[in-house]
Amino acid sequence: MKLKMHFFSFLSFSLLLLILSLTACKKTADPITKTSFKLNTVVTITIYDSSDTSLLDNALALCDTYENLLSRTRENSELYQINQGVKKDLSPETEELLKIALSYSRLSCGLFEPSIGPISSLWDFHGEDPEVPDDALIHAALPLVNAEKVRLSNHTVTMDSGMMLDLGAISKGYIADRIKEYLIKQGVKSAVIDLGGNVLCIGNRPDGTPFQIGIRQPFDEANTAATILSITDQSVVTSGIYERCFEKNGILYHHLLDPNTGYPCDNELASVTIVCEHSVDGDALSTCCFLMGMEQGMELINSLPDIQAIFITREGELHYSEGFPN
Repeated sequence: MKLKMHFFSFLSFSLLLLILSLTACKKTADPITKTSFKLNTVVTITIYDSSDTSLLDNALALCDTYENLLSRTRENSELYQINQGVKKDLSPETEELLKIALSYSRLSCGLFEPSIGPISSLWDFHGEDPEVPDDALIHAALPLVNAEKVRLSNHTVTMDSGMMLDLGAISKGYIADRIKEYLIKQGVKSAVIDLGGNVLCIGNRPDGTPFQIGIRQPFDEANTAATILSITDQSVVTSGIYERCFEKNGILYHHLLDPNTGYPCDNELASVTIVCEHSVDGDALSTCCFLMGMEQGMELINSLPDIQAIFITREGELHYSEGFPN
């Protein structure tokens, strides 16, 4: 029952993000919008400068297309078949995303881990009554987590026996970018794509002002916004310990797993929000920075051009990267 509470809390906050935009826009445009449960989350597409609802249907259909490629658990997906050793050849999309994931693994010195599958498959954050995996199973799986043993060559991937890819920490951002790409090709110049907290804006609101995107105060049951960002043609992605989690014996277990221990990362952070151009980068960096902790994560963000971050501690303190807009 606790997990259901988290889901509905997250759904209401996802809608809050769009309410901020809709309220500010209703004097200048009548947007079209559609919401569906896809990619194991609530997906909402809102378009402000078109009345063609087929654009919404086609955008949501892209979620299904990419889930059939990138899902770790769907048995007919490309990634599932690769993990089962049924196939080694990669579609261009899966190869592109895997290359990006491996590059972030190197950038984070292995903390961002696309081969986390043997560990993540032990944890169930979506079940009715999730349990902590047996410690022996976690320790047995740890040697199978090593991105350096994922080898790409001639559009094929090979791994040591027992290894499993899991691109869940980066795939929603990649899919959001593909939806944006599709809508722009169709002439859309003002829209918001929300893939369960991965928010990607196309242009500005119809009146030329930025979209207003709220960042949730972690664990606030009233879904209070810790801060509100003015966003133009950018992505806002948050990774936090309140998104997919459960509590056992007074301990909170969340989905941001440390590949060195096999357990949820335990540090001072409650969430990391990344603001950048591409959602795939925001997805990867929000995870990287959370696992690094605030000091190292902030150092990484400050070394990267055109990327900003907000770190929120478990005490609710907000820390902004250098050059963050007032």
